[in-house]
Order: sequence, then C-alpha cells, then structure tokens
Amino acid sequence: MYQTLSTQLENGILTITINRPEKMNALNQQVLADLALAVDEIYSNRDIKGAIITGAGEKAFVAGADISEFLTLSDKQGEELAKKGHVIFQRIESSPKPIIAAVNGFALGGGCELAMACHFRIASDNAKFGQPEVNLGLIPGYGGTQRLTQLIGKGKALELMMTGDMINATEAQAWGLVNHVLKPEELLPKAIAILQKIKTKAPLAIARVIKCANAATDKDQDGFELELKEFGACFATKDLQEGAAAFVQKRAPNFTGE
Repeated sequence: MYQTLSTQLENGILTITINRPEKMNALNQQVLADLALAVDEIYSNRDIKGAIITGAGEKAFVAGADISEFLTLSDKQGEELAKKGHVIFQRIESSPKPIIAAVNGFALGGGCELAMACHFRIASDNAKFGQPEVNLGLIPGYGGTQRLTQLIGKGKALELMMTGDMINATEAQAWGLVNHVLKPEELLPKAIAILQKIKTKAPLAIARVIKCANAATDKDQDGFELELKEFGACFATKDLQEGAAAFVQKRAPNFTGE
C-alpha cells in the first residue's frame, strides 16, 4: 500500500515507520503522499485507537527534506509543496486519535516539523532536533516557524531557526519540546505504554481534549468558549454516563465512544 512507509497495527495501535534509511528517512513528495494516506487510515479505521510515527534504522527519525527535489522548483512550486506539507501536518495535529512521535535519531528540518505536528514527542537519548533551513537559503515550510515558537517560546525558537543549530534530546526536554528521553530500546515500548493507557479513557473525551488544546494556539478560535461547548457536549454522551456510573460503583469503566 505504501512505497516509503511500513505499518503495523497491533492491539489498536498503528505504528508508522518512515522507511528510507538509506536517505536518513528524508521527506520527499512520495513520503508526504504516503503519510497523507496513513493519516486518512487513522481517521477512518475504527480499529485504530492511536498511532506512533517513527523512523527506520538507528540514526534518524527524519533527517530533513530530500533537497534534490528543490533544485528545479519555482517560487510557486515551492509554495505548493509547502501547502501539501501544511495540509498533512495539520491533519496529524487535528487527529481525534492520539499520535505520538517516537524520535529515534535526527529530527531536522521537515523531520522536526513532522515531530512537532504530532500531539507530543518522546525521544531516544541519541536524538537531535533542529531547523537548519537557513543553511540552504530557506525557512521551515511545513509549519515549523509557528509550532516551534508555540512549543518552546519565541526567543529560543528564533535562535534555533536563525543559527541552524541542533539541540540534543536532553536540551529538547528541558525546553519543552520533548516529554520523555529514553534509551533507544525503550522508545517504542514507552510510546505503546502511553497509548495503551490512553486507550482506556473515553475516546470522545480524548478527541475533545485534543481539539481544545489545539485551540489554545489558534488565533481564529476562542479556546475558552470552545472548552465550554465541548464540556457541555460530553453530557450528551453514553461515555459520560458510563464513566460516572463506574466511578460511583467503584469499577473500571467500559467506554464505547458513544
């Protein structure tokens, strides 16, 4: 089904591996097309409760974009390429099901942008993050100027984007870019464990948490007003009735997403 991805669905968790290790899993137009299909599958397949995005091999999550594709692009074509990335990464960020980036090495340029589009990031202790586009006469084009600023603050984001420097996993965690830093062999088990815990919660509530949290950085939405509406909407769900009853009866809830 995919030319540049390998996928595995187990116990409701879809693991998406960007599989171009010979190119350090660099993003090209085929990877973007395959990611778009995989994200569609996350949205539409009821058996998928959450997803992990990672990279093949031990060196790179995604080490950037495939620069060879840039050499022949006009300004308009460059803008169109960026639009494709924006659409796909926005779909990841807006997914009603949790998507975790398991960053297992270099996450540079478009790779850092892909990781930031996920709901949160965990990293192996050999991971490195950066937006080195200025070294090529470029800027981040897949939402990186916005998401990096939102996640770590304007001053740090500007320093990283203007110097092109990389930071290691420990620095990324200290700056708020990464939630957990682990040994490489612990990375995927940790991501799976987090998603297994989230799977036990009410799926409609999880989707509403994602929606409201995203509104906090959306200038076109009033996040507080959205929270009021989404909180109220929970009271029309069977999941709330089940959760409240289970709490009173001192038992584990059985949520159905209704």
